[in-house]
Amino acid sequence: QVRVVEFGGGSVQAGGSLTLSCSTSGDTYSINCMGWFRQKPGKEREAVAAIYSGSSRRVVGGRTYTADSVKGRFTMSQDNAKNTVYLQMNDLKPEDTAMYYCAAAVLPDGGSWSELFTQPPNEYNYWGPGTQVTVST
Repeated sequence: QVRVVEFGGGSVQAGGSLTLSCSTSGDTYSINCMGWFRQKPGKEREAVAAIYSGSSRRVVGGRTYTADSVKGRFTMSQDNAKNTVYLQMNDLKPEDTAMYYCAAAVLPDGGSWSELFTQPPNEYNYWGPGTQVTVST
């Protein structure tokens, strides 16, 4: 129904910057949430940032989410059509090295949209194949 694909991964020196992009295609009309996750070898996938554009009844603590580990360094943005998102990564550190995944979802109304989107089982999420980001020292 929905295809998600990431672009922009690569290698960068510590302290440098990199910008990822994510595009959706297919049945995208009802998508109301998009975000970025990352996964390091042998570790669980973790949410990095997300934006919710759906019903106000779903909004509890705002329409954006940013992980504490990247707050102040990473910025997520979304175009006006909401089908493309970006992740601007500044002051990159070796611990940022990971496979980065983009996700899009059609979330129902309810309580916390961010918990539903970022936490397992992520049952409404459509996933991209991932793009590797490597930060060297």
